[in-house]
Amino acid sequence: MKLPELKYDEKGLIPAIIQDAADGEVLMMAYMNAASLAKTVESGFTHFWSRSRGKFWKKGETSGHVQEVREILFDCDRDTLLIKVIQRGPGACHTGHRSCFFTDIQGKETTGKVFSEDDVYGRK
Repeated sequence: MKLPELKYDEKGLIPAIIQDAADGEVLMMAYMNAASLAKTVESGFTHFWSRSRGKFWKKGETSGHVQEVREILFDCDRDTLLIKVIQRGPGACHTGHRSCFFTDIQGKETTGKVFSEDDVYGRK
């Protein structure tokens, strides 16, 4: 499949919003480059570019909480992706929450954890 022409930033990255395909909950936001997007399309599971580690990563490669892709959309400016997924495993966030968006603007957690990050990733 030929990928569409998208607008990547000066580092070759594009933001990808990950959304639960069933209930519409926004699970996370991460960055992709052309290679990680191609790998996502090819494999049917989300792959990203880690800006902090400077390498590719498959979501769930450590936790087992993978994201099965159902649909990939891009916005009207072609500079942001929306990827609808089936979240396999209890959560998408490395903190133990289902979504990375669990804190309101005043700093209050709005939802509890759905898994123990210590059990999944080990103590740091």
